[in-house]
Amino acid sequence: MKKILSLLVFSAIILGLNPSRPGATENLQMMIDEATPGATIQLEGKTYEGNLSIDKPLILIGTDDTIIRGDATGNVISVHAEGVTIENLTVENSSMSRNSPEEYAAIKVYENGNTLRHLTIQDSFHGIYLSQAHENTVDHVTVFGVGDGTIAAQGNGIHIYYSNNNYLSNNTIEGTRDGMYFDYANGNISVNNQISRTRYGLHYMYSHRNEFKNNIFTLNTGGAAIMLSDELKLENNQFIFNYGHRSFGLFLLDSNDNEIVNNTFYMNQRGLYMDQATRNMIRNNYIHQNQIGIEFWGSSNEQTFTENYIADNTLPVITVGGMGINNVWSKDGIGNNWGSTFPLLDLDQDGIGDGSAVYQSSLYELIEESELTYFFLKSPAIAIYEKMNALLNNTKVMFEDEYPLVGTQSKQSFIWPALLLIIGLTILFRKKLGKR
Repeated sequence: MKKILSLLVFSAIILGLNPSRPGATENLQMMIDEATPGATIQLEGKTYEGNLSIDKPLILIGTDDTIIRGDATGNVISVHAEGVTIENLTVENSSMSRNSPEEYAAIKVYENGNTLRHLTIQDSFHGIYLSQAHENTVDHVTVFGVGDGTIAAQGNGIHIYYSNNNYLSNNTIEGTRDGMYFDYANGNISVNNQISRTRYGLHYMYSHRNEFKNNIFTLNTGGAAIMLSDELKLENNQFIFNYGHRSFGLFLLDSNDNEIVNNTFYMNQRGLYMDQATRNMIRNNYIHQNQIGIEFWGSSNEQTFTENYIADNTLPVITVGGMGINNVWSKDGIGNNWGSTFPLLDLDQDGIGDGSAVYQSSLYELIEESELTYFFLKSPAIAIYEKMNALLNNTKVMFEDEYPLVGTQSKQSFIWPALLLIIGLTILFRKKLGKR
């Protein structure tokens, strides 16, 4: 018996001098705290506990099966240092509280010059939140929200708050409140992102001189809402089948001096919607088969529309609440292509119609008085209403394009790829959601 007791005492002494610390390698926060600045932490294909705080530059790399799971009380990962890279893992289960002064996220970044890439985020309020954090890169991140019915109860896929000059690329966001939300955020570049089943795919507030290129918005209530933001460049984006109550492809509200170039607006309730917007350039866009191609209110002035293809919409253009001032439908003698909406002659074959394209309508009053009008635009009764008012001279000129373009429109080749993309994305998202 004495020998057994002596052995136990000896073992206890040895363990005290050389503790094995069972589970220490499982404690990711301890691994981060003990790592030297600039170190690489290679994670295994298993689940690690959040909530983590990173306060030094380091590289955190996982595998396809690495998961960092929070305890639903805060951010899963908080980055308080520059030079941090988080790569190739899944982050989930942040707090979903809307009543806390803290905006919780799967990953919240408070410093500059960090990189987040090849990540999957789910079951979190915000996906990624940049808070007064500049010159960060967010690349190939997939964010799954909780989807329809509870969109208002969650945050945004990527939220940019008082953060400038960040680069956001190749991200996929589905089922969040807003896909990408910019609030007092200037000089950011967003390219090749795909956003669907959100309230607004893109939402700008008080954010200036941003660039948004080659992005795809499908199946949202609104494709992109640009509010109180100036000098943006939106180029080569696709706004496709954003449909619902008061929906739109792109909405400009109190936003000025923006360039809207080479975008596709296809099968939206309203392709382009403008209110209190001034001095915007709308050039070479493809606006096709929307209920209303372009709707703008009389508070919108000095818009320039040129080289756009605007065809086969239920209504090509509608102006509401007045006609606005100095809105022009051509630049340097080049107007817009209206497809078969207006049969035009081009006897001298210079590509410019021999007469103006003029559109008159009486529907502006109905639309201004009742939102229900949008639901009946394709009804035969609407066509009869328009003809009756035309006979009674109760219509108003919506626009006059003095230099309409005549000829085919090569951008029609975009439609079939776009439709196939919608189908493919829908199948992909359903499969992924089914695995959760």
